Amino acid sequence: MIRLGTAAGYPFDGPRLLGGWTPPVAPAVYAILCRPDAEARPGRYAVIYAGQADDLAAAGLPFRHPRAPCWIARAGSRWKVHICTYDPPGGLRSHREQIVRELAAVYRPRCNRERYEHAWEDEWIGHSR
Repeated sequence: MIRLGTAAGYPFDGPRLLGGWTPPVAPAVYAILCRPDAEARPGRYAVIYAGQADDLAAAGLPFRHPRAPCWIARAGSRWKVHICTYDPPGGLRSHREQIVRELAAVYRPRCNRERYEHAWEDEWIGHSR
């Protein structure tokens, strides 16, 4: 399990190696990850793409997804690309899309075409100055 999002609020399953992974027939938010310094910091991952699908099995995962070439280029090899998934309880598509926008604003993944800015103030989410 890895926690992602504002104040690390979402418990994602994984990370696991994308190559060889069989996507389930299920809706979910997913994050594509790589380990930028696997030798010195083996447990540290970078989010390189955030997305959502109504059905992960139909989303082109693992490597038929339109952004897969970017993932492989960022990670350095298809065997260095990882995935983690989160199915929000009772989450509708609109909820999953909002989580993706939040992840894109927080992590600024380079393989996402859409860019989002933080639209909140620190005090709204419990940060103090």
